[in-house]
Amino acid sequence: MATGVLGPERARITERTLRRDKWWWGPLTTGAVLLFFIVYATARIFMNKYYWAGEEHYLTPIYSPCISSACVPGSSHFGTPLPAMPPFIPIAVITFVILAGFRGTCYYYRKAGYRSLFFAPAACAVPEPHKKYTGEARFPLILLNLHRYFFYGALVFGLINVYDAVLALNGKDGGVGIGLGTLIIWINLAMLWAYTLSCHACRHIVGGRLRSFSKHPWRYRYWTFVSKLNTRHGQYAMISLVTVIGTDAYIMAVSAGWITDFRFYN
Repeated sequence: MATGVLGPERARITERTLRRDKWWWGPLTTGAVLLFFIVYATARIFMNKYYWAGEEHYLTPIYSPCISSACVPGSSHFGTPLPAMPPFIPIAVITFVILAGFRGTCYYYRKAGYRSLFFAPAACAVPEPHKKYTGEARFPLILLNLHRYFFYGALVFGLINVYDAVLALNGKDGGVGIGLGTLIIWINLAMLWAYTLSCHACRHIVGGRLRSFSKHPWRYRYWTFVSKLNTRHGQYAMISLVTVIGTDAYIMAVSAGWITDFRFYN
């Protein structure tokens, strides 16, 4: 039996919606960005090249850390515990699983995906096309509840990104060096940490189980800080998505020799 707006007890309205504003603009633009990122990221992880600019010490976050013996020389900063993979398994498979899992199970991306890709619903007062609602209590959507565990993995990868950003400060001739790619990497790093720390799981871990904040003043301060970031979690999620794509595209272009990194110093 149909449920929701199609249920037998609901009034029959022939119009899809009585809204007169451009309610479709939000889902359309959000869906376009999400689809572009999905296609771009999928294509990039299977390229298995153009991820390390050795002279500039730039490693794209999509391939970080590069721990396969198939990684190009200089890109493996934490050793190569993994053997060379078959062509159908990308070098960045671990990075992809953890970070895609973190974003794919994110509360904001779940809302954005449901509304823009599955129209469930596309907007307020706009009926969804699905006849039944099963929630997230069944397979495969029940796996979305693993978000808090992917968050721990995202923290580890965030620290690795910090190491990569510091490495990008190395000059071509030794010492400290700053190029356009360095600035792009650090901007992306800031957005990634803003997105990670503003996560709902982070807010819950920091202070969600406390019964008395007065007995835990430091955790209360952390919880207050994360709560302020949390109000802009959706913005950080989309901005960091764009910065990741931009950073990877720039490093790919430098690595492939399509462009030359502009150097401010050394």
